[in-house]
Amino acid sequence: MEKNFKREINALDEIFEWIAAFVTAQQVDPAAAYAVNLAVEELFTNMVKYNAGNGDDILIAIDRNGKDLVVTMIDSGGERFDVTKSAEVDVTQGLEDRQPGGLGLHLVKKMVDRLDYEYVDQQNKITLIKHLES
Repeated sequence: MEKNFKREINALDEIFEWIAAFVTAQQVDPAAAYAVNLAVEELFTNMVKYNAGNGDDILIAIDRNGKDLVVTMIDSGGERFDVTKSAEVDVTQGLEDRQPGGLGLHLVKKMVDRLDYEYVDQQNKITLIKHLES
């Protein structure tokens, strides 16, 4: 199942409803659904924020492949940004000692089981995989 969403933060409500319909139909456990929602929210927000001048929609695809929930997000026309190579965040440091930024991607990496990235034809393609219990 795939759908284009407007490049605006307001689209998040529609995205969450769309994901909820899919995970309900697929009987995905709430913990996995929560992790996917959080990851999609962070990645979508970054696509909107860092490619704001682009008016193209953002394509999101979601599928169940056996015991894996697979979500692919495609952002056209943006600069290459490999989320899999983002700097590690030292969460043991106090807030006053940390550099701003990167915590959202850190959480995404911790909440999903696999995160892949491709850049082809000026498209950032991010695929996340969440293993399901059943």
